[in-house]
Amino acid sequence: MAIDYQERIPNNVDLSEDRRLKRALEAWQPNFLNWWQEMGPTQFQANEVYLRTAISVDSKGWANFGHVKMPDYRWGIFLAEREEGRTVNFGEHKGEAAWQEVPGEYRGNLRRLIVTQGDTEPASVEQQRQLGLTAPSLYDLRNLLQVNVEEGRHLWAMVYLLHGFFGRDGREEAEQMLQRHSGDVDKPRILGAFNEETPDWLSFFMFTYFTDRDGKYQLASLAESGFDPLSRTCRFMLTEEAHHMFVGETGVGRVILRTCELMKEHGEDKVREMGGIDLTTLQKYLNFHCSVSLDLFGSERSTNAANFYSMGLKGRYGETKIDDDHLLGNDLYPILEMEGDKFVLREDNALTVINERLRDDYVTDCERGVRRWNQIIKRQGLDFELKLPHRAFNRQIGSFNLENLAGKRVSPDGRVITEAEWTQNVGDWLPTDEDRAYVISLMQSVTEPGKFANWIAPPARGINNQPADFEYVRLN
Repeated sequence: MAIDYQERIPNNVDLSEDRRLKRALEAWQPNFLNWWQEMGPTQFQANEVYLRTAISVDSKGWANFGHVKMPDYRWGIFLAEREEGRTVNFGEHKGEAAWQEVPGEYRGNLRRLIVTQGDTEPASVEQQRQLGLTAPSLYDLRNLLQVNVEEGRHLWAMVYLLHGFFGRDGREEAEQMLQRHSGDVDKPRILGAFNEETPDWLSFFMFTYFTDRDGKYQLASLAESGFDPLSRTCRFMLTEEAHHMFVGETGVGRVILRTCELMKEHGEDKVREMGGIDLTTLQKYLNFHCSVSLDLFGSERSTNAANFYSMGLKGRYGETKIDDDHLLGNDLYPILEMEGDKFVLREDNALTVINERLRDDYVTDCERGVRRWNQIIKRQGLDFELKLPHRAFNRQIGSFNLENLAGKRVSPDGRVITEAEWTQNVGDWLPTDEDRAYVISLMQSVTEPGKFANWIAPPARGINNQPADFEYVRLN
């Protein structure tokens, strides 16, 4: 399904056939470009970057690689191919034809889902806007900028839905997405994790591993939606999202490999002296980013999530592959709860705890990557194991937030502890100010093709099979 690049706004939705919508989006486009210049990547706007650009929504051969200046990148509106005869696969409308227009009774709920997802896309760009100044290599700089331009395109994807299906309300919501800013005291982004700073590249790699992985599961759930334009939009976004998680997993893996090399060469306690990031600090960053990302799934029990499912608006991960009635009226699902100083599994109505099922799928996925990181350490002959923290550790939302724990805390290994023990040990579990300052001190720009900062190993292969010394960003 080819994309029309002759249009001012590239698209595969026949935008030229809807003049009202085309005019509205063309009026929004200059505001987007102004936002990109003001809040997008600092510097490098005038440099040619080796970026991939979608040329089709076919998963085979869907992108073209070439050097392009970011302001000239062709952001557009791309939906996956329409499935003939597609039906709603879950909820009260199961078996009905998928909706091509917004059902009136679900208008507010559907708009809320789209706005919440859409708000995360520009937030990521804003969080990462300074990182290019300290990129550890041209390879990494290129990956950062690729992630940024695609997050910008994902904003376009949600804005198209708002403009195309929600009238004036949708247009106003689209404008507000450019007015909220990550970390802004007066107009912050909707979700807490997207107001956190991303001050260094270790944080960026952890963010793209953990937080973008949350995005994968949210998009996959929305891709099951009975509202077909949303489903098709998210299905194509998932194709692009895979690279973002690749950047995170391989980035952390390369940091681990370089750390192991320094440990073997200079001794396990000399990593910082040699300008590397020790494994203990890596574990602290892992703990922080995992726990913050777990909050993005919301409360374990959620009336809203149950309603979204029953309405057919947002499904489960891999909905059609799950062997049940897809109604969940009488089904049960196990959920973790705290009983005294212990955690127990209790079964609850599967519809009520649908957020927790999605969080379970996410944790299982995260564990796979951690196992691959540990294989790097093992192959280097070192005795250290990275671990995901317990899901109740450092939580701000849901059953395990401070208020619900009634003065208790939970350690990374799942022990229920006192506030005093938490205060005594939190510096061993989460990055301290000293840890963050040290990591930031390592962030020095490396711009010679084929060269890498001392704290990170080169990648196993280049992007699109390019050589190690390829000029991913033309700086001259």
